[in-house]
Amino acid sequence: MAPLKIIGAGMGRTGTSSLRDALNILGYKTHHMQAFNEEGGRPEMFVEAYEHPEKDIDWNYMYEGFDAAVDWPTCSFIEPLMKKYPEAKVILTLRDVDDWYRSVANTIYLKHTALRLAHDNSSKGRMTRTIVLDGALKNPELFEDEKTIKHKFTQNIQWVKENVPEDRLLIMNLGEGWERLCQFLNIPVPDVEYPHSNTTADMLNLMKKSNIQIHNLTVGK
Repeated sequence: MAPLKIIGAGMGRTGTSSLRDALNILGYKTHHMQAFNEEGGRPEMFVEAYEHPEKDIDWNYMYEGFDAAVDWPTCSFIEPLMKKYPEAKVILTLRDVDDWYRSVANTIYLKHTALRLAHDNSSKGRMTRTIVLDGALKNPELFEDEKTIKHKFTQNIQWVKENVPEDRLLIMNLGEGWERLCQFLNIPVPDVEYPHSNTTADMLNLMKKSNIQIHNLTVGK
């Protein structure tokens, strides 16, 4: 189904799961980190693209079956994807940086700290630890340097604003609904509520059901 028509530039925990569900309601087939829960997600190819950007990357193959992509790892490849798909629209999801850091600390970082301690060697695990936040999930000292991690977040936002043409870019704040998204995509507003997916509470409950031991690791709860 590639080429991509929509590229999500926002990092995880900025409403990317809700955006994925919203785009699917609007008729797109949307790639998201959860795509790697299914066989054939090709996480090893994303690692190769991340570690060797000079190589000729077959993006159509990597996104086969999708015409939109949000969340990690997509948001780590905005520049090459924009060049590959010059007609694609770009959606940047935003969240207050302090809230974002706390949410990542209490969900993504928490989960992958537990998996790292359990010696998870899955392809998805390796991809996540390599790509997300430039490897910060496998480096506790780096992730706990709050100033540096927040800078990565704001630096990504600034790059997108400076490099994506205005007519290709929609900036959405966490909690927004259908109106501006549908206007941007020139699609009628559907008669359903805008999704609110994968909240911090949802993710913690999922982790508990998956027997990931989180104990008292949560930050700033």
